[in-house]
Amino acid sequence: MTNSIDKEIIKKLLPHREPMLLIDRLINIVPLKSATAIVNVKEGNFYFDGHFPGQSVMPGVLIVEAFGQAAAALTAHGIDPNEYKNKLVYLMSVEKARFRNPVMPNCELHLDIEAVRSHGRVWKYKGIAKVNNKKMADAEWSATIVDRNK
Repeated sequence: MTNSIDKEIIKKLLPHREPMLLIDRLINIVPLKSATAIVNVKEGNFYFDGHFPGQSVMPGVLIVEAFGQAAAALTAHGIDPNEYKNKLVYLMSVEKARFRNPVMPNCELHLDIEAVRSHGRVWKYKGIAKVNNKKMADAEWSATIVDRNK
């Protein structure tokens, strides 16, 4: 297992594609335990066109989506590829999501995520979103591994 993966590897682990693939890299990977996802928040990202024009802010729901994608990539990267073949990770619930500061264009958003526990196919995670080490948001969420429709 490597300690980091780029967007091309993430595309092999997740079904998401542009413009909804939000995470660009996964670094500091401790398999099935924790990682930091990097999201390059750029002026031209699709959501800025209509989300507070003139005062662009990354929607909180997309920060939560990025948390979910980071957790799915961490999990998919850590389990046996034969076990994960034809599987998907679906978000089940979001708890305690708090948005502390707005995420503006032209920054690098770091999502520090941790797998809190797993029970069979159900996983619980928590994460903190930061820009320049300043806390922007945090949340807890659950996800499940399901069979991919063929």
